[in-house]
Amino acid sequence: MSKWFFPDFYNHERIESKVFYKKASSLALPIALQIFVASSLNLVDSLMVGHLGETELAAVGIGIQPFFIFWMVLFGFTGGCNTFVAQFFGIKDMKNIRKVIGFGITVCLIAGVAFFIFAMLFTESFVSLFTKEIAAKELASSYIRIGAPIFLMLPFTVPFQMSLRATQQPKIPLAISLVAFSTNTILNYILIFGHMGMPRMGVSGAALATVIARALELLLVIIMVFGRKNIIAGPVKEFLKWNKELAIKVFRNSMATTTNEVSWGLGMTVCNMAYARAGITAYAAVRASLTIFDLFIMFAFSIGDAALIILGEHLGRGEKQYAIAASKKFVKLGLITGIVSGTLLLLTAKPLLSFYQFSDIGWDYAYKIIIVFALTMWVDLYGAIMITGVFIGGGDTRFAMITEVGTVWLIAVPLAFLGTLVFHLPIYLVILIVRLENFIKALIVTKRWVSCKWANTVIKGV
Repeated sequence: MSKWFFPDFYNHERIESKVFYKKASSLALPIALQIFVASSLNLVDSLMVGHLGETELAAVGIGIQPFFIFWMVLFGFTGGCNTFVAQFFGIKDMKNIRKVIGFGITVCLIAGVAFFIFAMLFTESFVSLFTKEIAAKELASSYIRIGAPIFLMLPFTVPFQMSLRATQQPKIPLAISLVAFSTNTILNYILIFGHMGMPRMGVSGAALATVIARALELLLVIIMVFGRKNIIAGPVKEFLKWNKELAIKVFRNSMATTTNEVSWGLGMTVCNMAYARAGITAYAAVRASLTIFDLFIMFAFSIGDAALIILGEHLGRGEKQYAIAASKKFVKLGLITGIVSGTLLLLTAKPLLSFYQFSDIGWDYAYKIIIVFALTMWVDLYGAIMITGVFIGGGDTRFAMITEVGTVWLIAVPLAFLGTLVFHLPIYLVILIVRLENFIKALIVTKRWVSCKWANTVIKGV
């Protein structure tokens, strides 16, 4: 019956597995390593702040929320732009790729200025949404204000790095990240604890270290793209020559992905508000667990990015049946990776948590949260590959947006508040019921995937 309703999904060309997995791994592995470097160094940073105490760890967890939301804006908009970059790369149209990059930078910079102004003027009001603890509020406010220049740097860095990936050059962003994040970790050690003659700055030192590392990252991007005359480099005027028709198409596609990512990010931020109301110890356990979880979930985003790049390349050339066949292999790869990653997370949870300065209750909470994450990781990877890879690669951003926004705000957010404020469940049980959202989302995206309505060539007529 399914073959009768969805013939495209079953009647497609065969792909040579060896060739496919070689290309997919050449893209996914550098991206995975880049995310791993970022996540592992974030873990080190978290451990450093954690040594200061649970209040400081919770404060940084609150302080990073506006940066997390801004990252979702950038990731969402550049993700939508990359649908076009990947498809233009399929036909080797570098001039239009530069136009898309330039348009992406323009929109991201406008957003960055807005976030910078917000960070300087409304920090206390924002922080008060998370906690009433005076010490935590002061530390979080300081972290946000010192880190505010990041909002003006990432609008240049992220579009170029994402475009380097979409043009199948993931090793360049990897090299940049290795230098930038390593620098961040070294500076954190110096500034947080006051080594090498520097004053002990604590949480403020962590924020300053990040600003310096992000400035270095931007400098390296400029050098690697323009200094070394990369294929995406060109005269500045070519990045500003986007016409109305291209801008409208990219904007519509990218606004769907931006709404998707921002709504998801805001949803997670609101969930964090609920978790923070469970107390400093509970929220510190959540932040530590999420930092460790990020080390292992990296494969979802690397496989999703590889899917976007490869599917976009072939759809740009009009090869729909190849894209459908390739999507199946990506899903299979993601499910296997999810099971393996979840197992590794379970095995390494206790050693990793032992580095944190937790009370007995905090340690117990964090360990149980990690068990929840580990047992459900496979469904995380499945949903991420579908949303960020398959659907966005095929330009089906509107459906991805409706699905993500709907499940987060109608399921995850209400369950977070019900669990913490109404039923007063232990924090690990709150996390468990919130993650039911991922299973419902998986059912929805599977139906869309099988229908093949996601497979579109968006660069036609541009």
